Amino acid sequence: MSLSASAENLTFETQDYDGSSNMCLELALEGERLCKAGDCRAGVAFFQAAIQAGTDDLRTLSAIYSQLGNAYFYLGDYGKAMQYHKHDLTLARTMGDKLGEAKSSGNLGNTLKVMGRFDEAVVCCKRHLELSRELGDRLSEGRALYNLGNVFHAKGKHIGRVGHKDPGDFSDDVKGCLQQAVTYYEENLSLMRELGDVAAQGRACGNLGNTFYLLGDFAQAIHYHEERLSIARQFGDKAAERRAHSNLGNSHIFMGQFEEAAHHYKRTLALAQELGDHAVEAQACYSLGNTYTLLRDYETAIEYHLRHLLIAQNLADRIGEGRACWSLGNAHASLGNHEKALQFAKKHLEISKELGDPVGEATAKMNVADLRKILNLPDSPESLCETPSSKSTSPKEPQFNDVTHQRIHRLTPDGKQRPGLTLPPMKAPSPAKNEDDDSFFDLLSRFQSKRMDDQRCSLTVDNKENTNVVNLPRNEGPDDLIDMIAGMQSKRMDEQRVALPHLPGLQSSSLQRLAESRNNSVPDDSFLDQLVRCQGSRLEDQRSPLPVPAVDVEADPPPANSRKSGATVPDEDFFSLIMRFQSGRMDDQRAAVPRVEHRMANGNVPHATNGISNNFKSNSSGKKKK
Repeated sequence: MSLSASAENLTFETQDYDGSSNMCLELALEGERLCKAGDCRAGVAFFQAAIQAGTDDLRTLSAIYSQLGNAYFYLGDYGKAMQYHKHDLTLARTMGDKLGEAKSSGNLGNTLKVMGRFDEAVVCCKRHLELSRELGDRLSEGRALYNLGNVFHAKGKHIGRVGHKDPGDFSDDVKGCLQQAVTYYEENLSLMRELGDVAAQGRACGNLGNTFYLLGDFAQAIHYHEERLSIARQFGDKAAERRAHSNLGNSHIFMGQFEEAAHHYKRTLALAQELGDHAVEAQACYSLGNTYTLLRDYETAIEYHLRHLLIAQNLADRIGEGRACWSLGNAHASLGNHEKALQFAKKHLEISKELGDPVGEATAKMNVADLRKILNLPDSPESLCETPSSKSTSPKEPQFNDVTHQRIHRLTPDGKQRPGLTLPPMKAPSPAKNEDDDSFFDLLSRFQSKRMDDQRCSLTVDNKENTNVVNLPRNEGPDDLIDMIAGMQSKRMDEQRVALPHLPGLQSSSLQRLAESRNNSVPDDSFLDQLVRCQGSRLEDQRSPLPVPAVDVEADPPPANSRKSGATVPDEDFFSLIMRFQSGRMDDQRAAVPRVEHRMANGNVPHATNGISNNFKSNSSGKKKK
């Protein structure tokens, strides 16, 4: 079993070892066997025991680090995975093992990508690619290209996740990342075709289809997803075939080809049932219900939405259940079944309140109010308690005093002032005086000057009191100054140097060999380049941050039209994108909204009310309720 996308399980060579090294090897072999069998948690326990036993064989220890990193990655503990892949990278560089350095760099890049540290992941994956090409290892080169594509694809999705954008409607930064992903995926696909690795070709085609979908190039997305579907059928990979059909359905939706989309969603549903995946089965029903709503086949849409509702209830997915009720209310309203539509709208409102979903609650209240008007029912108590914004009258412009106090009052948590904070009475601003400004800056400069003097380094220090002070050169040439800087910087680098004895599981008998290998090795240009990149990232980590804006985008709650996705809803934003994308097309084809007439006893028609507005903006089938 592969524990990481680019990892290759290392085998342990049998040699003559002493007692502790032999014990370490036996424990490591058992850990490797358990990980391959799928029990990574037990495998980690054996690997940790192997490290406790210790060994002086660097290759065995490097293999243990690699396997431990992969096992922790599989278990989702990315911090520990990164730690052991770094240990593996350190040992590989110490031994001069280029192939081991390439593999550990790739594993470390994959881990950093999952942790959202994309720039560092790019550096590691590019190092993997560079070493693979230097060694002429084509398979390793292909994995490095694939990993680089994944990093840029993930980075683009991460940058573009703020807000709700249609595919192709992203910023230039997001498009740039996605284009980089396309470049590396295409290089990987070309190389895999040369090597005849059909399975790797299928993975590259699937990722290319997803990337072109995000770029808004749906024709290219369909092309690559169809190739992915063909390869999946060739290998009998039902899960990959199901994913390809689902992706093809999504792409055809945005092309406006709803019949083709329905065909692929039906194949997705059949394969999900065959695989016994009830959550994906519900997602396919949800997609089919919305697709038939776009086709204005509301009876069929209701059938699929009811199936989605039933599975969501069985899986205790309240979010999916609420979305099913919302969809069923819209479909029944379009058919003129306003009583049933009101029942589902009320159920949607109940679930939205339970989940604390303000957007769903507001939508449900609007639908309930519209349906009650259509049915000529009195307003519900909830709607009577609400104060429409249209009835609010604009007050007179308040004075400066009132506005300032109100704003400060609202900015404090729960509308309360902070403890110990008293608001002085505000007065109208008076014209500024130059004398006050000058006195203020004089006071500020005196106050700050003392602080700067306290932090100032004294260049004239008595050597008797402090023998560690470096004497600055006086009237010496530039060479002495450079020597002084080199001495100071070398001390800083020694303080930051990784101490090899601290590597877990490394026995003291191998420390002398490590020290000799470090002293005898001459760093090449690639090592110096890597050192510069690593030190550059350290400097960035230590840089003082600029003042943050008043609103932190990352800490803000989700946008108003977002919703936490449920297990039975395929994609949170997918059909909201469809509705925006298709709304113009449907407005052009809209028919008259159904009207419900209320006749008096004498047969006259006093008034008629408009039908409910739903989020699909779909028109009615023209049937009137009898």
